[in-house]
Amino acid sequence: MSNFRPLHDRVVLRRIDAEEKSAGGIIIPDTAKEKPTEAEVVAVGPGARDEQGQLTPLQVAPGDRVLFGKWSGTEVKISGEDLLIVKESDILGIVTNAPGAAAKQAA
Repeated sequence: MSNFRPLHDRVVLRRIDAEEKSAGGIIIPDTAKEKPTEAEVVAVGPGARDEQGQLTPLQVAPGDRVLFGKWSGTEVKISGEDLLIVKESDILGIVTNAPGAAAKQAA
């Protein structure tokens, strides 16, 4: 992935495959599965510029797990890998799995 760098406020995502079984243990065929809306951030652009020309850095970083809109972005193949390029505004949020994150938010 080192041969591609996104511009402005664009983010390159790698989809995270959805579970192939339902909660009841039924195996879901590929044709019936919806595309997942969770992904790992692979690369980020430098950020967007505001009206004064100041660079506003992105809030996501490579390695973050994010949720994004179902129909967001452009699917591309880079170095043989299927990836998705979205604007940062298409990302709905960062998935936090850190221990104690829920306790911090409750406090």
